[in-house]
Amino acid sequence: MKKGVLYTVFILMLLSVSGCGYNKMQANEEAVKAAWGDVEATYQRRSDLIPNLVEVVKGYAAHEKETLEAVTEARAKVGTIQMSKDLLNNPEAFARFQNAQSAMSSALSRLMVVVEKYPDLKANQNFQDLQHQLEGTENRITVARVRYNEAVAVYNTSIRIFPNVLTNKFLLHLNPREPFKADAGAEKAPQVKF
Repeated sequence: MKKGVLYTVFILMLLSVSGCGYNKMQANEEAVKAAWGDVEATYQRRSDLIPNLVEVVKGYAAHEKETLEAVTEARAKVGTIQMSKDLLNNPEAFARFQNAQSAMSSALSRLMVVVEKYPDLKANQNFQDLQHQLEGTENRITVARVRYNEAVAVYNTSIRIFPNVLTNKFLLHLNPREPFKADAGAEKAPQVKF
């Protein structure tokens, strides 16, 4: 009789463990890490393209020193932030990373405005190739950020729902992850004047 009760308790414990969400939370955390790897790769690609773009523009727009320096400084600032999975566990570091990337995007936008002043530069094949690569990279960054945010939403939900919240509280101690947010000022539509 005693063995039967112990056997029943053991089976019930196994069944309750399978419904505790442990494996699902682990899988969701791995999905966030994989999505973060895609974000890192796309930002690295952009960072690698920038020196080439700046060099091509320098030849045509030497007196646009301030804009070129802003791009170079923004890239250097991005380079000082170590991209790693540890960044995901630190909301302040994640915010610094996002701010540095926003500054980089802003500097690149100013560079593209400068380019409009130089028809010869816009016609240069090297510049056109780099510009197309940069545009494609910016699109990849957007896609990677969206996928990361989707993975974060699934993960954050999985650690907060019942019974997973109990498993997380007493066993895993997983923290919610920060999604990417819109850049400051994004709530205002740009003004177009003719």
